[in-house]
Amino acid sequence: YVDQWDWEIRIREEHRRLDYLTEVVSKIWAVIVGAERFAQEQFAALCDPRYPNLPEKLTFLHAEDIYDAYPDLPRKERETRIAQEHGAVFIYGIGYPLKSGAPHELRAPDYDDWITATTSADGRPMHGLNGDILVWNPVTKRRHELSSMGIRVDAASLRAQLEMSHQTDMLALPYHRGIIDGKLPLSIGGGIGQSRVLMLLLRKAHIGEVSATVWPEVLKAMCRERNIHVIE
Repeated sequence: YVDQWDWEIRIREEHRRLDYLTEVVSKIWAVIVGAERFAQEQFAALCDPRYPNLPEKLTFLHAEDIYDAYPDLPRKERETRIAQEHGAVFIYGIGYPLKSGAPHELRAPDYDDWITATTSADGRPMHGLNGDILVWNPVTKRRHELSSMGIRVDAASLRAQLEMSHQTDMLALPYHRGIIDGKLPLSIGGGIGQSRVLMLLLRKAHIGEVSATVWPEVLKAMCRERNIHVIE
């Protein structure tokens, strides 16, 4: 069992654009904001001035923009800074090499399209038709990833990404041949972390407060000291 809501939508060639990705991401964000509002209507204690509500709109940024803003910070610290600054962001183009020569974060070459050339809002050349939703978590006071998604690779981007990652041997596999030969449909899709969303909406500090599993005794003891009660 994977602790996320997976979704996939069949698309046409003309949908393989940054503005279409942005439109789909915005719809998903509206649902998350609506879920927060619904939870607060059901449980008034969730309305706490210490924990501000999610912003109505996401801030959309390219991975390159975040690197330019904080070039000396490791990736997770860059994300934490930018999430705290904006409240909630969608980071485009995760997987394509930045100015440093390394990607914001490694991504599989045969899944989302992170190589297709795009353009920033102010006209600068960028790459990638994928990204992540990240928010500032006021309880843990750190970055909180909710979802990863993207327009999936087509024949051209699959081949280019496999070449860049030196994995062209994968082109012989049935799934990859299906994309190259046009037998599989174009699509956009992603996953929304169930426990991550619940943690955020219910103002929980540990994933164990919303997701049951077998926790080590040392972890349970640490949580009890902080009045955090994990479920098993």
